[in-house]
Amino acid sequence: MLLRRMLFMIIGVVIVVGALAYYQYKNISAQIAQFSLPPPAITVAAVKAEQRAWQSRLPAIGTLKAFQGVDLTVEVGGTVQELMFQSGQQVELGQPLVQLDSAVEQASLATAVADLGLAQVEFGRGRNLVTRQAISKSEFDRLAAEQQKANASVAQLRATLAKKRILAPFSGTIGIRQVDVGAFVATGTPIATLQDLSTLFVDFYLPEQAIPQLALGQQVRIAVAAYPNQVFEGQINAVNPKVENSTRTLQVRAKLANPERKLLPGMFANLQVLLPGDAQHVVVPETTLTYTLYGNSVYVVAEKKDEQGQPQKDDKGQPYLIAERRFVETGEHRDGWVVILKGLQAGEQVISAGQLKLDTGAHVALVDDPAQAATLNGPTSAD
Repeated sequence: MLLRRMLFMIIGVVIVVGALAYYQYKNISAQIAQFSLPPPAITVAAVKAEQRAWQSRLPAIGTLKAFQGVDLTVEVGGTVQELMFQSGQQVELGQPLVQLDSAVEQASLATAVADLGLAQVEFGRGRNLVTRQAISKSEFDRLAAEQQKANASVAQLRATLAKKRILAPFSGTIGIRQVDVGAFVATGTPIATLQDLSTLFVDFYLPEQAIPQLALGQQVRIAVAAYPNQVFEGQINAVNPKVENSTRTLQVRAKLANPERKLLPGMFANLQVLLPGDAQHVVVPETTLTYTLYGNSVYVVAEKKDEQGQPQKDDKGQPYLIAERRFVETGEHRDGWVVILKGLQAGEQVISAGQLKLDTGAHVALVDDPAQAATLNGPTSAD
């Protein structure tokens, strides 16, 4: 009886242990099967590399300058008697702007004119007398010198009086006045700035390697921070005949019209010198590039092939797509696009979003990227 009970207990334990072992076996088998499944495809966005007509440009930064611009100052000291302009006013060439007190100079001029009249009378009388030898030649020479001296005194005082009145040296826009009526101004005191804004210059520097690519009349595109969505056109007006020793750069000046007076001297300008000719280049969005210390690369979408070189299919019967990392040589960057000089052909699909999740040979699935669609509708080759 006891033996039979022990036998049943042993059989029960064996059954329980077997059931547990079977459950554990099934669990482990399921886990092994799960890990043995191929990883799901990584969703990425891709665009096609395009071949476009690409006009090369030389980028630079510069400063706007007025076609003509001066800070008006006084050459002789005096008290401001009259201001004949308003701040910000448009003035014309030769228009009176400032009148200084000139009462003392007017009185001195009157005295000098009287002295000149006397000297002219004495000179005329002496000329008649010297012909009759009534006076000596030396006395006549003294009278001639006195007349010349009186003439010089009158001319000097008239020049001083002219400096008491400041005239506009050219047409333009006058700035905020720095003096008031009744103020005493010394020599060199600034009155206001006068700028001709109808035409502007932009001065910029280019490396000496760019010298063979420059020519007078070359087109320049200019952008300023005040008008971020507007481009201003200009032409190269002058090239400095000397390279700076310290920087090995060449100063270049471009000229541009400013009919609406939007641009002001002193503005910081980003500009591009347009080079002649439109070469065909393969271009891709900048978002497709991966930058590393050992080179720039892109991920190209390719079809996985079997040992016989035939394209493989996924479980849905679609081509099995993988990502291939390819190192490329890049060129000029502009407006979100970059030129690919080597390593990529036009028409190849390049991954533009999701690169951080990828490695060479990773299984990928393509999805639409709205942000990339906006990029594709960006600048054309004519820009």
